Amino acid sequence: MGVSTQHIAVIGAGLMGHGIALTLAKAGHSVAITDPFEAARDTVMARIRQSMSAMGDDEASISNALKNINIVDSMSKAVSGADVVFEAAPEKMALKQAIFAEIEEHASQDCILASNTSVMPITEIMSGLKNKARAVGTHWWNPPHMIPLVEVVKTEWTDQAVAQATFDLLQEAGKTPVMVAKDVPGFIGNRLQHALWREAISLVENGICDAEAVDTVIKSSFGRRLAVLGPLENADLVGTDLTLDIHQNVLHDIEARRGPSPYLEQLVEDGRLGMKSGQGFRSWSEEEADGVRARVANHLTKLDGILET
Repeated sequence: MGVSTQHIAVIGAGLMGHGIALTLAKAGHSVAITDPFEAARDTVMARIRQSMSAMGDDEASISNALKNINIVDSMSKAVSGADVVFEAAPEKMALKQAIFAEIEEHASQDCILASNTSVMPITEIMSGLKNKARAVGTHWWNPPHMIPLVEVVKTEWTDQAVAQATFDLLQEAGKTPVMVAKDVPGFIGNRLQHALWREAISLVENGICDAEAVDTVIKSSFGRRLAVLGPLENADLVGTDLTLDIHQNVLHDIEARRGPSPYLEQLVEDGRLGMKSGQGFRSWSEEEADGVRARVANHLTKLDGILET
């Protein structure tokens, strides 16, 4: 399967689904999108328009993308004739398994079946399929239309041609795909991200600094390099010998517990759920929370333009 115009089905019209549909429609593919909730179907076009406008797309680009999207009211209509199906349902194992059982009933035999999930094992999601060779994971990052990365996750059954065709489709659509050769919890990105988060929480839990200091250190130091200099590039830049010296002096003292932090568990038990409750590691007013969301969106838009030049 090449990367010419393809028929794509997106199952789920929420935050992730609308961004996936937007990206593929913008790349010129024919996209059918469905959702079991009528309200999600009724508003998805407006949300796609709003997202494209926020990204700086002009009216002509928006109109061209919207012309490529067809909203349908059933899964069977969405996947019939599709070359690739992207499932973007909530992170519930039984739900995803039921969706793929239904998809397999209506999709063609050579249709690629892709599940979007951030941490759930693709192997378990796809375990009930009759043809497991055509199933693959695709971890789109939130927001999917603004974050370049998509992790393409192979299971023990995934045909290499299926994984490569998915990779090529995403790359042609302007994403930055990476191949994950083994289906491990968290794939690549979330394993790296949450190793950092574990140490960040530990620093606060052990009274070394407060949450604001952690965030300031990251944003004002190595965080500024991360968009253009990955950690292993950085290790090679400073030298693997210096990297080894540092590890010999610091790794023994870094948080290594295998389970969640008791401090984090207590925050959740106390209802301190972050911006949505007004308190988490830090306290948030509605205005402050909205300001952070706007700052992130603005930064991602500007960064995309800078890195493309």
